[in-house]
Amino acid sequence: MVIIDQFIDRTSLRPQTFYDGSHSSARAVCHIPMAESFCPKTREVLIETAKKFGLRYHSKGTIITIVGPCFSSRAESFIFCTWGADVINMTTVPEVVLAKEAGICYASIAIATDYDCWKEHEEAVSVDGVLKT
Repeated sequence: MVIIDQFIDRTSLRPQTFYDGSHSSARAVCHIPMAESFCPKTREVLIETAKKFGLRYHSKGTIITIVGPCFSSRAESFIFCTWGADVINMTTVPEVVLAKEAGICYASIAIATDYDCWKEHEEAVSVDGVLKT
C-alpha cells in the first residue's frame, strides 16, 4: 500500500478545472498550487491508521496517471521508472486537481498489484493478475 504524495499527469482531454471561461477577468481563472498535491492532514490520518492496524505501507510515493484502457508499453514503463514514478494508474488525475481547486481535502491510497512490464523477469501486468491480487 502506498499513501501517495505526488503525481505526474500523462493524461489528455480530461477537464482539470471547474472554470468554464464564463468570466473575462484574469482573476476568474483559478491557478492552483500543486506542490503539495494531496492534503497533508488527510494523508497523516491514513498513515496513522495504517500504523494502528499494523499494515505494510509506504508513507510517500509518486503516482503517474495514464490514459487507459491499455497498459503501458515496456518503453513507457522504463521511462516512468526513470521519472521517479512509483505507481502507475489511470484514475488519480483529474480528481486530485479538481479536489484541490474545490478546496476539498483529498488523499489517495494505491495498492501495488504488479510491476507493470519494466521488470523483465516478472509476469507483465494483466487484468487477471490485477484482479487476483
